Amino acid sequence: MKKTLIAIAATLALSTSASWAQEVLRLSHNAAPGNPKAEASLKFAELVEQKTNGRVKVDVGGSAQYGDDVESLTNMRLGTLAFSANSQGATSNVVPEIAVIGLPFLFRDLNHAYEVVDGVVGERINEAAQTKGLVVLALWDNGIRHTSNSRRPITQPEDLAGIKVRTPPDPMTLEIFTALGANPGPLAFSELYIALQQGVFDGQENPLMNIYSSKLHEVQKYISLTGHKYETTPLLASKRVWDRIAKEDQQAILEAAAEAGAMNRAMSLASDVELREKLTAAGVEINEVDQTAFIEKTKPVYEKWGKQFPSLVELIVAEASKQ
Repeated sequence: MKKTLIAIAATLALSTSASWAQEVLRLSHNAAPGNPKAEASLKFAELVEQKTNGRVKVDVGGSAQYGDDVESLTNMRLGTLAFSANSQGATSNVVPEIAVIGLPFLFRDLNHAYEVVDGVVGERINEAAQTKGLVVLALWDNGIRHTSNSRRPITQPEDLAGIKVRTPPDPMTLEIFTALGANPGPLAFSELYIALQQGVFDGQENPLMNIYSSKLHEVQKYISLTGHKYETTPLLASKRVWDRIAKEDQQAILEAAAEAGAMNRAMSLASDVELREKLTAAGVEINEVDQTAFIEKTKPVYEKWGKQFPSLVELIVAEASKQ
């Protein structure tokens, strides 16, 4: 009996010790070092450890170290990955509602986009995400997107004819470039540089910060400031993992996500101004675009998504109109 009691006491001691041990949770993202997404992910990890008093530690795996965006979404839904600073495009294949943020030419600028997604639109998207096993901790920034290519400046939709444009694996961007007369196709971001270098695609679309940090300008002579859509960087958690985190630590993690997101957005805002000069100095030809004809060409995209998600499209258009 005495030996049994000693064994039980030892087991309880080990169990108690394990419950107080620091929990290490992995976060994946696909961005290169120095990108606002990468920097915000590191800041998030720092803040989580600080705000939870060391109870939770976040191990960041950048440059798709822990899998690309699509793999990360699968792993979060399985509960084998805790967090991902993912992409709006890949996420829309699991949570299609998030794609409406990327409706063409919806926002005037970045601040306009932030005002809309931080309100009821973001709440609706989080509700949809949770039904798919994901929790939206914050909607970080992935910029207003522009078009680069190796063949010619794009000044009107007709200039896109015959140009093979890489897009993220999401229907919204594919539909925008199909409507504009290009020849779009999806590809993982981690494979993009080589695909452009080898001529698999003539061009691609991304915010300037992604073009510069991933050195895409080395294999793209022209950048046309089409500003055709805005995208967030959804910071996501696995709902399976999230539900087992203590409430006080959940709150700390949400606070860390918001603070790191503010840094991410500040970096994005600054990059839109600074990078034009750096890209021009690197020999890239940058041209402005009159969006009028582009807006007209992409009206069918609104019609299609309005049929699929009528109340959500109506909501985001109304929220954008009143800001």
